[in-house]
Formats: sequence, C-alpha cells, structure tokens
Amino acid sequence: MISSTIGIWNYWIVFCLMMIGLFLVIGRKNLLKKIVGLAIFQTSVFLLYITFGKIKGGTPPILNESIDTIYSNPLPHVLILTAIVVGVATTALGLSLVLRINSEYGSIEEDDVSAQDLVDYHDDIETGKNFDLKFKK
Repeated sequence: MISSTIGIWNYWIVFCLMMIGLFLVIGRKNLLKKIVGLAIFQTSVFLLYITFGKIKGGTPPILNESIDTIYSNPLPHVLILTAIVVGVATTALGLSLVLRINSEYGSIEEDDVSAQDLVDYHDDIETGKNFDLKFKK
C-alpha cells in the first residue's frame, strides 16, 4: 500500500500545488495573491502534463533500426512550451491590471475596490450623472 502510494509521488505534488493555487485564487481577497495563486495552479498543470508525457524506459522519438523500441510522447512537452508562454502573458497582464487598479482605487483589496465602486455608483445616482460619461476620460 505504502509503496504504491509513494510510487505516484509526482501526482501528490501536482495535487498539493493545485489545491494551494486554488485556495489562493478563491480564498484570498488580495488581487496580487490571486495572481500568485493562478501562477501556482498553472505550474501544477504543467507538471501534470509533463508527467503524462514520460514513459518508464521510453527513449526520445528518434527512429533507429530496432523494432521494439518504446518512445516517450513529445507532444505534452511541446504543449507545455506554449502553455508557459501563455502563462507568462497571463501573469503579466494580471499584474498590469493590478497596478492600474491600485493607481485608480488606491488599494488592491477586492472589498475596498467594491466598496468604492458602490459609493461612486450611489453618488452618480443621486447627482443624476450620465453613466456613459464616467468611463470616457
């Protein structure tokens, strides 16, 4: 029992990283912590795909004379290269949005931003401002 559980240690690492990332994304109110959680979650998915691509005893898919050669699948590794680029772009976009939110609202906490938006919305209703003009700067 224990040897079979230890034999799949990489899946346990993937599971732990996924749960840590998911907790940070769902359980935290700080936008920067959410982006870090998203990056951790993405890393766990990368590790999962790399784990699928490795075959014990497999060789790189280079053809040789032997007929009974077992090859490792290179497709997950290629997909991970693309996913890393997308992950870096997502993180960069998220960080730039957090900087913009911080400059506009003075905070990166979800509750503070929502409260300030709610106050601004009620102020606009009381003064009778046109809502379309608010976003044209």
